[in-house]
Amino acid sequence: MLAPSFPDNEESRLKTLRSMNVLDSAAQEQFDRVTRLASRYFGVPIALVSLVDANRQWFKSCVGLDARETGRDISFCGHAILDNKTFYIEDASIDSRFHDNPLVTGPPHIRFYAGRPIKAPNGHNLGTLCIIDSKPKKLSTKDFTVLDDLAKTVEEELESLQLATVDELTGLSSTRGFSQLATHCLSMAERQKAPITFAYFDLDNFKPINDNNNYTTGDRVLKFFAEQLKESFRSSDLFSRIGGDEFAVLLYNANIDKSHQLLERFKHDLATNFQNMDIKFNLEFSVSFVSYDPISHPDVDTLIRRGAEELINNPVKV
Repeated sequence: MLAPSFPDNEESRLKTLRSMNVLDSAAQEQFDRVTRLASRYFGVPIALVSLVDANRQWFKSCVGLDARETGRDISFCGHAILDNKTFYIEDASIDSRFHDNPLVTGPPHIRFYAGRPIKAPNGHNLGTLCIIDSKPKKLSTKDFTVLDDLAKTVEEELESLQLATVDELTGLSSTRGFSQLATHCLSMAERQKAPITFAYFDLDNFKPINDNNNYTTGDRVLKFFAEQLKESFRSSDLFSRIGGDEFAVLLYNANIDKSHQLLERFKHDLATNFQNMDIKFNLEFSVSFVSYDPISHPDVDTLIRRGAEELINNPVKV
């Protein structure tokens, strides 16, 4: 078996994929509609929207397969993302790269595979729209065109989804995107009995920054603050811009004490790096912390409201 190699741009490709906030998200009709159509048009039992993560391929949409993910090392889609054209195998059982692949020798007994890479707006291949059959199959020129058109539909839907869930200025999750990701994170924390702390940030006296300078300066400050949140906290934390000058961080596997330790690092880094901004005012903020409790906070919206209340009643001024 030939395991797929990694693209030369793998690091930036993964960064792009993860920034789209779609991995491990719930099924959505706009993607399921495409895979159902692909399955019917091509007469194949399996059609997938597959996103290739670091060590796995995860299925945003799946027709005809029970699994939601498989290992990247045995994936066909891992090979498909290495090129920009459709990756096509008529009969995997006689292909030297795949004849002894466990997905060929065992369920789903792949024989035919065609995967058209799905591109991000920046050109990185995120995964594929692929069709699979347990018997050999050939595609016509028209078939390749149809598969290409369907894959472009997936690309457009992913781009629309990103625009709805990502704050355009800062690149952080919007409130909607944060809610989707945090819901999954809270469920995982409950299963693993891991502590969660929610932090609600508000930039103090931000309006005079725009009034006394200009909106370009204000945007620079917001982008700087957002970038510093991501740099000073942890990659496992979730970040969001939830208002004009309000931000949120969901700290996974962190109690209040740990959250305060991370806050101290953030304060230090923020003050040090802000000196290089050449902006003539002090950057100050307030923050509140809420320990997640599934009974008191049955959903993400409740957690955000509680954080806002604590910011009014019990703020930590920095």
